[in-house]
Amino acid sequence: MANHKSALKRIRRNEAVRLRNRYQHKTVRNAIKKLRNEEDKKAAEALLPTVVGMIDKLAKRNIIHNNKAANLKSKLMSKVAAM
Repeated sequence: MANHKSALKRIRRNEAVRLRNRYQHKTVRNAIKKLRNEEDKKAAEALLPTVVGMIDKLAKRNIIHNNKAANLKSKLMSKVAAM
């Protein structure tokens, strides 16, 4: 157990940040699944910029690695273009 007041605060803060990161990451994963399962090209093209923005935001906040974000965006764009 932590002995310093600042360490106790840090433990609380880390837990809050971890939960927020988990929520944001899960939300983006669900959006990606929704886009991958989309059959209509128009709907997929409308959804793509939103999902790409969400992925960029995760990468900017270091929730996912920049290369992973680039790979996800590339695959999604290829899929939408091939519809």
